[in-house]
Amino acid sequence: MKRAILIAKGKVQKVGYRDFVQDNARELEITGYVENLEDGNVKIVCEGKKPKIGDFIRGIKVKKAFIDVVETSVEYEEPTGEFKVFKIKYGEVAEELGDRLGAALLYMGATNQKIDAGRAENKQGFGMLAGKMDKMLEKQDGMLEKQDGMLGKQDGMLEKQDETIGAIREVSEKIDGGKEEIVMEIGSLREDLRSYMENKFAIIEHEIEGIKAKIGMM
Repeated sequence: MKRAILIAKGKVQKVGYRDFVQDNARELEITGYVENLEDGNVKIVCEGKKPKIGDFIRGIKVKKAFIDVVETSVEYEEPTGEFKVFKIKYGEVAEELGDRLGAALLYMGATNQKIDAGRAENKQGFGMLAGKMDKMLEKQDGMLEKQDGMLGKQDGMLEKQDETIGAIREVSEKIDGGKEEIVMEIGSLREDLRSYMENKFAIIEHEIEGIKAKIGMM
């Protein structure tokens, strides 16, 4: 076992330092007490196993939140075993109320600062998000304009395709009409040729009959 008496100097009163010391002591199973002194310093009397006393002394020399321990003096004595737990020795009621109120106000102020900072960050984040959304919407509008242009070109191509199909249909109709005319023309030529050939054969037969008469074949 080991016993140490410490005096912590710096910003150690009305900032929750005694509670911090008590939490560390109880975590390390150290007994004793912590109290505020009239000169603004804090006195700590502790007993415990030698390694844990060393860890405890190192652990309470801190700079965190509103606590700022700038100096600690340490004296070692023979342990007495008089303490069962580690506790805070409180002063007069008015003093303790002022101490607690001061610590509470400090922590409330810090909390408000964090809240304000968080709001500012959120506002900035929302602003950045809104800016990104505007850019995305602008890009989307550009893509929609391009899409409209492509659709317009597609409509133009479809119109040209319709015109081409119409022209092909007209040519096909003309070809079909030409075929009918050609067939009719051929049929007409066939009738004319038949009449011509029949007349020609009739004349030839008549001439042959005249020749036969002349030569006495009839």
